[in-house]
Amino acid sequence: MAALLLAGAVAMAASDLTPQRIAQKGRAFAPGAVALKAGESVEIVNDDGELIHHAYLDHPDFAFDTGEQAPGSRTVVAFPKKGSFTVLCGIHPKMKLAVTVK
Repeated sequence: MAALLLAGAVAMAASDLTPQRIAQKGRAFAPGAVALKAGESVEIVNDDGELIHHAYLDHPDFAFDTGEQAPGSRTVVAFPKKGSFTVLCGIHPKMKLAVTVK
């Protein structure tokens, strides 16, 4: 019985580490907003068939830049600090992803 409980806790902990998937499609991030705990990650995926994207964040507490993302490419980004952040696309300025980290 204890082994079953331990296995369940390990499985639950592993699923907590799965990054939240953020699609880039139709010149938009989907979903457009996510809430994370400090240390959790998002996986930014270019789901557009022909468009290149370029996700980045420039904030005094935390910054990243994916560079150009070809269709089908994926980038995992961990958010280490609490705060409110806006991820942008360097190619499509109307694309915005709101990330709240608690």
